[in-house]
Order: sequence, then structure tokens, then C-alpha cells
Amino acid sequence: MSSASHRNPTRAVVVGGSIAGMLAAAAVKDHVDSVEIVEAHELPDGPEPRTGVPQAVHIHLLQTGGAHAIEALLPGSINLLLAAGAHRIPVTTNMVIYSPEGWYRRWQRATHHVITASRDLTDFVIREQVLKIPRVGVRTHTKAVGLLGDRRRVTGVRVRTSDDAEVELRADLVIDASGRATRMPQWLARLGITGLEEDHIDSGLAYASRIYRAPVPTRGWPVVGVQADPRLPEPGTSGGILPIEGDRWHVSLIGAPGRHPTHDADAFLPFARTLRHPVLAALLAHAEPLTDVSVTHSTANRRYSYERLAHWPEGLVALGDSAAAFNPVYGQGMAAAAQGALALRDLLAKGLTPKLAREAQRAVARSVESAWALATGQDIHFSTTKGRSPNLVDRLLHRYVGRLSRTATGSFHAATALTDVIALQAPPTTLITPSVLLTALLGPLRRPLDHPSSPRPSSTY
Repeated sequence: MSSASHRNPTRAVVVGGSIAGMLAAAAVKDHVDSVEIVEAHELPDGPEPRTGVPQAVHIHLLQTGGAHAIEALLPGSINLLLAAGAHRIPVTTNMVIYSPEGWYRRWQRATHHVITASRDLTDFVIREQVLKIPRVGVRTHTKAVGLLGDRRRVTGVRVRTSDDAEVELRADLVIDASGRATRMPQWLARLGITGLEEDHIDSGLAYASRIYRAPVPTRGWPVVGVQADPRLPEPGTSGGILPIEGDRWHVSLIGAPGRHPTHDADAFLPFARTLRHPVLAALLAHAEPLTDVSVTHSTANRRYSYERLAHWPEGLVALGDSAAAFNPVYGQGMAAAAQGALALRDLLAKGLTPKLAREAQRAVARSVESAWALATGQDIHFSTTKGRSPNLVDRLLHRYVGRLSRTATGSFHAATALTDVIALQAPPTTLITPSVLLTALLGPLRRPLDHPSSPRPSSTY
């Protein structure tokens, strides 16, 4: 509802200055009179590290579905990213990827694109666009510590300022975008709302990452990756090289318990040599490391089923990692958050209706469903995974998707079906349509590649 259609000014408060928080502000800006973002830390003025985002030191890519959602919320943002040095990489035309079933072909017909850049740059470009909006403000060094209201309606948030004073911020709509560190379950319990279901699936993967000066100009350089194969008896390992701004490569190496990478810089290249194929190690041998090695073990998938609660207060929405966080190895987090924010914006077009919060939380749940299925559908098949084990249906689906993936190494139709889902442009159910089932049954139309294609820059960039 626009400000002209009601008497009392309406206000939204967004908890968290993350990408999800900024996109939430963009989603509501045209439907309330003011938006205030509450951020516990300082927000940098440029594309620099932001406190509280440990995952920023690891590789990030923005899937097609996320790029489209961001563009719908903040028109022109993708071009700004590209102008700042980000790369727009056609899928799979400019990718050198070794899947468990073989090498992906670099089909000349690109059906999707991914955007690769440092997380700091992506954060900054989105943040800069949002904070230019006149009705959007931000309070830094301010921590949200609880909700105002009751189990029927949330009326704001209680925050603690840098001088340890507590302040009440009244709001018609509160959006929690505080990420993996969310305290929403505890806040709801204080309002008397219990019975929240939580899914927690942890494959135990650890990331080690660093940035390199590329030995060649990176314009047109492909994504290079070696994926883990959960069917192998030893702990899974994988890795990827993404071209980012400034003729640099962002590199992440990933290992399961028993083969975790470490902070040791001297062990980084040797670890790359242990992957299922040495292509990453061969490339890194010619590159100059620019940073130390950063490691994280925070790769669990976690989802709160807020949409299933018997009681959900009006005036409250949880978005992004606050609702569902994914193993970052699958590259779905930013895209899922953007699609959730876009779903919220579309619902707000009806106005601040009495059932908006419940409908919005259900819409957010739908927006994360595909990403959740992709991430957990892979992770549950690692022997190290805790939280859930695959049942018979899971095993059958995994075998089928494996066959489809093998078919995709030599079938454009199969490759397109898979990349539509990975790009969050189609639900996983499209993989079992009659035409895709027939494609998987027939198998690859071309002989699978027995070695990677040259990682030279693509002329179709």
C-alpha cells in the first residue's frame, strides 16, 4: 500500500544489513513510508569486507534466478556489477566442470548465465543502490535483541545501541534478515509461539579459500570446478576457481571430515592435487597467491519451517538465511534470498493486509524449496552427513539424477533440464517430466569426454 492511500505513516524495520536485508528493504520501499535497516556492525563505504560475513572469503556465484530477481528489485544492478569488474559467464558454454558422472560439455548454446565476483563487491553494489533510496535509512552498531508485541501481532523490535542503551523501534512490518545467527526462534518463544520445526543437515564439509592473481587476463575466463563424488569410499573433496574483478581468481577447496583442508598456505596446492582431477592444481601452479588461506566449517543446511506454525504473528517476516541456510558449495544462497524478497514485494502490491505476514512466510518457503532440495538432496548421500540419512526414495532419485547427469555430458536436452533447476529457473519436479525421463533412458547422444576442454577464454563472453 502506498503512503498516499492511508492516513498514518507506515514503517518497516529490517534486521540485518546483509544482501538479504538490503533486498528486503528494496522489496518494501514502495509500500511503506520509511524503511530502517538495523545492523549490528559498521557498513563499509566501498567493496570491502563486512564484519559478520565470514562466508565472504569463499567463492560466490549468482545464479540466473537470483540475478533476475535482483534486477527486478533494483533495476540496473547487474550492469553496475559488470561495470565494476564482475563476470557474466554463460552456462555451460564457459564452464570446465568435472561432475561425478564426467565432464560437462561446453555447449555453444547458452541457456543461462552466472555472475561471478567477490562477495564484497556484490554486497557493495546492492547496498549502494538501496541506501540511495530516500525513504531507506540504516542504524549501524545497533543490535536487535527482541520483538515487540505478542503472539498475534509484532509491533516492532527492541534494539541495543553501541552505548548499551535499549531502544524500542515501532514498526508496521519487521523483517528478520539477520542470517545464520538469527535469534528468531528464541524471540518467538518469548511471545509464546512454540512448536517450531527445524531441519539441520550437515555433511561436515570445510572450506579453505584464497585469492590469486591470475596469470592471464580473466575477461572471458571460465568457471573451473571439480565436484565431489559421494559414491566413492573415501571422504569427498572438491574445488573451484571463479574469475572475479581485478584479473583475479577466487579459489575454494572443500573437504569432508577426514580430509579437511587447513589454514596452511603450503598445503593449499598439494590439497588441490588430491581432487578427482588435477586441473585446478595445474592452473594454480602458474598463479600468484594474494591472500592467506581462510577456513570455515559452517556449511550445514538449516531450515526453520515458520510457515507450518499454528500461530504466526502479523507484521513479521523471516527472509534469507534467517529462514533457510544452505551448504554454500551449491551456490544457491544469494539467489534464494533474492527470490524470497521478490515474492515479498509482489505480495505487498496488495497492501499491508491482515494476512500479509502469513502469506509472505509461505511465499518465502516456496522460494527456498528448490534450493533446499538441491542442497540436501546431495548432502544426505555423503557418509559423513549428520541430521538425516537417505531413504529408499532418496536413493532411487539420486540414482536417477546421476543417470540424467551422465546423459547431460552428451545431451543438450538433459544438460538444459539440469541447468534450469540449478539456476533456480525451474522446480526439481521438471526433471521427471516424460521428455526428460525419455532423455535419461536413452542416455548421452555423444561420447562422454575423457578429459577437460581447454580452459581458454570463451569467444562468446
